[in-house]
Amino acid sequence: MTSEAQMSEALSPAPLPKDLTETLSGLAQLEALRDGQIAIPPMLALMNMHLLEVEKGRVVFGATPETRHCNPQGTVHGGFVATVLDSAMGCSALTLLPAKAGHTTLEFKISLVRPLFADSGQVRAEAWVVHGGPRILTAEGRLFTADGKVVAHGSTTFMAL
Repeated sequence: MTSEAQMSEALSPAPLPKDLTETLSGLAQLEALRDGQIAIPPMLALMNMHLLEVEKGRVVFGATPETRHCNPQGTVHGGFVATVLDSAMGCSALTLLPAKAGHTTLEFKISLVRPLFADSGQVRAEAWVVHGGPRILTAEGRLFTADGKVVAHGSTTFMAL
């Protein structure tokens, strides 16, 4: 039987296991993440992100900004917003990839339309694939406050590897 300490260590933030990425499609990898079967990747832990929904071509993340995500002026740094949206858009593209395939961001654009604060509470990042070609994929996403106001929107291009 696995001890509580071993279980805790096994679920500490960690990159996706290599054997998992070689045997499961991107969609199956993300379903395992959503269902808590694998550890959360380090960047998601750093950004207080968790996968709420996943389906082919679409993902939804929740993220909660904290004081550690603030800039010197006291608002949540734009890098937090960009990272949350880039992660969501990237995972939407990952849902279309087969086992043994990866992808990398070629470019992204984020438009910030309202500030976030450390006490803003959980935000919701929704992202979807616009074009899912064999080599180039594009996606869009929006980040919403708990009451449905748009914080930012973005678009991106990925290259399948």
